Amino acid sequence: MRVAISGGSGFLGSHLCEELLRRGDTVYCLDNFSSGSKANIARLLDLPGFRCVPCDVTERFRFSATVDAVAHLASPASPADYHRHPLETLAVGSRGTENMLRLAESQEARFVLASTSEVYGDPAVHPQNEDYWGHVNPIGPRSVYDEAKRFAEALSMAYRRSRGVDVGIVRIFNTYGPHMRPHDGRVISSFIRQALDEEPLTIFGDGSQTRSFCYVDDLVRGLVAMLDSADPGPINLGNPEEHTVREVAELVTGITGSRGELRHLPLPVDDPVRRRPVITRAREALGWQPRVPLEEGLRHTVDWFVAEARAHARNPEEAVAAGSA
Repeated sequence: MRVAISGGSGFLGSHLCEELLRRGDTVYCLDNFSSGSKANIARLLDLPGFRCVPCDVTERFRFSATVDAVAHLASPASPADYHRHPLETLAVGSRGTENMLRLAESQEARFVLASTSEVYGDPAVHPQNEDYWGHVNPIGPRSVYDEAKRFAEALSMAYRRSRGVDVGIVRIFNTYGPHMRPHDGRVISSFIRQALDEEPLTIFGDGSQTRSFCYVDDLVRGLVAMLDSADPGPINLGNPEEHTVREVAELVTGITGSRGELRHLPLPVDDPVRRRPVITRAREALGWQPRVPLEEGLRHTVDWFVAEARAHARNPEEAVAAGSA
């Protein structure tokens, strides 16, 4: 296939680019590098099937290539990013989504929206299946991301119903792995960076809140399956194994050999207490389920962080350039 990926230099987007190229697809990476990194796609630039298209999908942009599918992944995704760029987050969920839908419509292409488990908010139903409408504070500090994705889902389904666009929606739960930014504020990247730097691991609240962590290779297999499918979704993509934040901190300290000191901070406003996906639809519609256990995935991720730190120590100028991308 020929696939346009918005946010293709980001954490998930860069892995999706790699996987599609690996199977022989042609990939167009659309990105303004506001939260992605040129370093994530540096090794792809010389591959014959890869094209980088610098652009802001919230604005009008020129794209003349023919594509069979459009994957809309562009958006700040970590709390640090969307708190710092609230208006940009809302814009990419609204104008950005519509621009990518128009691209798909103009080419009669499959359109896959990367939505999020954040549409469930701080859920009053546990675990969460796709029929649950969510429990979201529309004016809280997290709302710029939550509501941007909820609007993106509504807009995508409106294009499907009124204009016949081949839309599919996936709701992505917590994902981790290589290409995460050390300072992006997500729990696993923060724990690994702090452990490797021999800093106390920061836990918000008492650490009893739960999350379900999916290794990035597993998540990308789900995205590819959705691109190849005609299912409209929404479909949850995530690992149904539930872990407390404290358990994850203990795993990271064990893998890294850190002293394991913990520092507790107040729980952020509207932070979900429990989060776990029901993935029955993903199994039935896509033949998908995660394979990588948490400890194995954490070891791969720690190894990548260590290798990156060593590479940056050898080439500090490249490290600065990658970090600013």
